[in-house]
Amino acid sequence: MVKISKSDAEWKAQLTPEQYRVTRRAGTEAPFSGTYEQSWDAGVYHCVCCGHPLFDSGSKFNAGCGWPSFHSELEEAGIVQRPDLTHGMSRIELLCRHCDAHLGHIFPDGPPPTGMRYCINSAALDFRPQEVGREE
Repeated sequence: MVKISKSDAEWKAQLTPEQYRVTRRAGTEAPFSGTYEQSWDAGVYHCVCCGHPLFDSGSKFNAGCGWPSFHSELEEAGIVQRPDLTHGMSRIELLCRHCDAHLGHIFPDGPPPTGMRYCINSAALDFRPQEVGREE
């Protein structure tokens, strides 16, 4: 795997200001404000920075927390987990393995089959609908 590395200027030119703030500066969008928070279409969610596939819509659930939530990542996603002690909390941050984009955090309060809740910022995602008659 080749890591994608770009300068701040390149990321700023590619991303919206909100996408840049969230993915490149580990920001968080306001709860219940994201494009995909209540989106239930079939398809795959990709990293907005590099296009790497992260989540299938079949793993998405309504956690009521204000951010898109998934119980599992795609097998090929390989999302990186690292400790996050910012804001006086102890959490696990999630990063895209290809470009180090900040995606959100993971919590152990999700539904079966994993019991995990991948709490992801809509600004970090690019949704690609499933084509009719084609399996992803």
